[in-house]
Amino acid sequence: MKAFLMHKDQDFDLERELPPNEQALTQDLALPILFEAMALDDQFLLEMARKAVLSSLSDLDSILYRQNILKDCLKNPSIVRDIYNLVVESIENRQKQWWATRYPSTIMYSAVEALKMFVGQLKKLRTIADQHADKFDSEGFARFFAMLVAELDDEYFTRIEEYLRELKLPKGVLVSAELGKGNKAANFVLHKTRDEKQSWLGRILGRQPPAYSYRLSPRDEIGARAMSDLRDRGLNLVANVVAQSTDHILSFFQMLRTELAFYVGCLNLHEQLIQKGEPACFPVPAEPTQRKRSFHGLYDVCLALSVTQKVVGNDMNADQNDLVIITGANQGGKSTFLRGIGQAQLMMQAGMFVPAESFSAGVCNGIFTHFRREEDATMRSGKLAEELSRMNDIADNITPNSMLLFNESFASTYERDGSEIARQITMALVEKGIRVFFVTHLYEFAHGLFDSKMKNAIFLRAKRRPDGTRTFKLIEDEPLRTSYGEDLYHRILTNVGATPT
Repeated sequence: MKAFLMHKDQDFDLERELPPNEQALTQDLALPILFEAMALDDQFLLEMARKAVLSSLSDLDSILYRQNILKDCLKNPSIVRDIYNLVVESIENRQKQWWATRYPSTIMYSAVEALKMFVGQLKKLRTIADQHADKFDSEGFARFFAMLVAELDDEYFTRIEEYLRELKLPKGVLVSAELGKGNKAANFVLHKTRDEKQSWLGRILGRQPPAYSYRLSPRDEIGARAMSDLRDRGLNLVANVVAQSTDHILSFFQMLRTELAFYVGCLNLHEQLIQKGEPACFPVPAEPTQRKRSFHGLYDVCLALSVTQKVVGNDMNADQNDLVIITGANQGGKSTFLRGIGQAQLMMQAGMFVPAESFSAGVCNGIFTHFRREEDATMRSGKLAEELSRMNDIADNITPNSMLLFNESFASTYERDGSEIARQITMALVEKGIRVFFVTHLYEFAHGLFDSKMKNAIFLRAKRRPDGTRTFKLIEDEPLRTSYGEDLYHRILTNVGATPT
C-alpha cells in the first residue's frame, strides 16, 4: 500500500540531502520561526516542515498536485487530523509492544499482537474512507481513499483475522523434521493442526498416519529446554514471515505519517495566520522561462508570526524583469520585503499557500541568499573577503532560472569599489538568466544601473513621509543619494533639541 500524498508516483524521502545552501537560506530568511509555527513543539512535524520547505519542487504538475491536496486539507482539517492521530497512535502502540529478542516464539507472539492492533487501526482507516471520501476533490486524496477501499475490503479482514486465530496456536504446535547430517534434525516445517470439526466417528475410524509419541516428564528441565528449542526451530520460518508482514504494515503507517505531517504543519500555520488576520493565498506558478513575478499584499510571514500587530504588505509587478534594485532609508522595510520574496518562493515550490493576497511567479531552479553578516571573532579574513568567498560558493552551485537575493552586499569597502563589484556580479548573473533582487545603499551602483535604462530591471524605493516616519511600503522610483542622510540630519537635530526649519 502506498499513500502518494507528496508525489504522484513516489514516496517522500525524509532522508534526502538538502541543498548545499540550506543553512544560509534558513538563517537569512528567518525560517526557524516558520518551521516552529508549523510544528507547534512537535519534533517530527518540525523535521518534516524543514525538509519539505527546503526541498523545493521544480515541476509545475508536482506543485499543483500538492496544492490541491492542501486545499482538501483546509476544507477538512478535522478529518485530516483524525487520520494523522490514528497513524501516530498505531506507530506508538507498536513501539510499546516490541522488544528485542532472538527467540522465534517470542518474535511470533509480538508480531501477532502487533498485527491484531494494526488490523483494528486499518478498520478505522477504512471507516474514515467510507464516510468521508466524497468530501475530498484532489487527485491525491481520491487515489488514497480508493486504494484503502480496494486493499482493505471485507475479504481482506476476514482472511487476516482467520490467520491470526491460527497463529495463536490454540491447539499446540505440530512440527515435522528430517534427519540431516550427523543425525541432527533438519528441514523443520510447521503444519496446521487437525481440524476439530471432524466428527468423533471420523476421528476414530479415519486413517491416521503412523506416529510415535513421547511424553515429557514435568520435572525434566533439560528435556523441556530441548523441546522448546525444537518448537522455536519449527516456528522460525513462520515467525519471520509474520514479523515481515507486521513491518510491511508499519512501513505504510510510517510513510503515511511522514506525508500527512507536512499537511498538518500547513494546517497549524494557516490557523495562526487566520487568527492574526493575515491573508494567505494559493500562488499561481509558471514555467521558469515565462519570467513572471507579480503579487499583491506580500508580507514577511516570519515577522507576522513574531509580532502582535498586523504587518504591512507590498505590491509589485515585475513580469519580464530579471533585476529588482531596492533602495531607501534604513528601517524602511527593504530587508523585510526581501525576506518575504524568498519565503513566498520557497513556500510556493513546496506546494504551500503563500503570505499574500495574490501571488504569481515563475518556478526557480534554485533559491540563494547573500545577506550581510555581522563581523565576529571567527572570521579568518576581512569582511569583504568573506563576502566574496560566499559569493564564490554561490557561483559554484547556481544555475540559469535560479533566484538570488542580495541584502546590502559588498558595502564593507569603499563606495566606488563596492559599487563596481556589485555591478559586475549583478550583470553577469542577469546575463545568465538568473533573477536578482538587490537591497543596497551603494548609490553609484544603484543609480548607475538606473541611468543605463535596462529594459529588464525595475527600481523600488522604501517610501517615507515628509516627517521621516516609515510606511514600510515600497514604490517604484529612482534611487536617491540622500536615502538615509536625511534621517541622520533629523536625528542630530532631535538630540540637540533643535527644530529644523
